[in-house]
Amino acid sequence: MEVIPVIDLKDGAVVRARLGRREFYAPIESRLAATSAPGDIVAGLLSLHPFATIYIADLNAIDARGDHEDVLFSLEEAFPQVEFWVDAGVKDAGEARSWLLRHKRAILVLGTETLGSSATLEILKDEERIILSLDFRGETFIGPEALLSAQHIWPSRVIAMTLGRIGANAGPDLSRIASVKALSDRKVYAAGGVRGTEDLAALDRAGVDGALVASALHDGQLTSQELAAPIMAKGIL
Repeated sequence: MEVIPVIDLKDGAVVRARLGRREFYAPIESRLAATSAPGDIVAGLLSLHPFATIYIADLNAIDARGDHEDVLFSLEEAFPQVEFWVDAGVKDAGEARSWLLRHKRAILVLGTETLGSSATLEILKDEERIILSLDFRGETFIGPEALLSAQHIWPSRVIAMTLGRIGANAGPDLSRIASVKALSDRKVYAAGGVRGTEDLAALDRAGVDGALVASALHDGQLTSQELAAPIMAKGIL
């Protein structure tokens, strides 16, 4: 099972996410970096472990308040060994195709929170560089309702995003993850609530392919030794 660090970008800085309440997000204080600058945070994460993938949420773009396009270009240039998964607040297929043309290597995350309709996935069904994020707040699905019953147009990778668990030290939403896994045979990645190795072990037993993690990395709850352990590499925690 792959561990994928998350960085949330807001107003030029990496911020600490909590409960999905973005108005209260403040620049992150991390053990891994001296500042909240995006380049410093990515370098700090890579000093902890040679992560192959890093997830970026452009909160300004998601909230339609500008974007961090220049920051992303800089990160792609500075860290060519990393594959970036980016939620850029894309609303439709036209925006998705334009973004993919500008970013030749990064992966575009289509968050249901901002998608206008399920037609976007139908149009992009043959595009390999997209991931679907199914966004939930509590029991409520955020996005076009038709998407939940249109598994045939889902891409090969799907994120089960539980916004209320982010930064809450509450553990992952295993029941939600199980329900998403039951809907299709796509690869499923869990987002929200991971506190340490016990939660990763629970997710591994649940059959997820990866976990998106932030606070546990910045606060030292997942160490270099734990991330490098052979059993971690094999997905058997």
